[in-house]
Amino acid sequence: MEFEEITHKIIGCAMKVHSTLGNGFQEVIYQRALAIEMEKQGLTFKREMEMTIFYEGVEIGIRRVDFFVQDSIMVELKALIRLDEAHLAQAMNYCQAYNLPIGLLLNFGAKSLEFKRVYNVNHNDNKDFIKTKSMRRKM
Repeated sequence: MEFEEITHKIIGCAMKVHSTLGNGFQEVIYQRALAIEMEKQGLTFKREMEMTIFYEGVEIGIRRVDFFVQDSIMVELKALIRLDEAHLAQAMNYCQAYNLPIGLLLNFGAKSLEFKRVYNVNHNDNKDFIKTKSMRRKM
């Protein structure tokens, strides 16, 4: 399954959770519901998975990712009224620190589900994708 297809499936699961529960709950409630929905959709994942962060090849800490899906996609959940640039930057930094090609930032706290795909521009799987996307913007 390609990254685009997997993220599309995850977002669909998140939309189902949000339309069922609405906004206003704590993040952990959405995390539990999303786990149920992703399992129903046949997605493999680890919840609250500890991942090591490296700096120049040296282990500098451990961070828990809300979900690690299909052994390739980090999913970070929020339950905030509004996402801001800091949340997006955090998700992008996690992708780079974990050396993952793509991640998702999902916010269940707004009236409508908010989601952002975040790409690790330094990952080899994204070199051609980023180049193509950049060329499209110039046209």
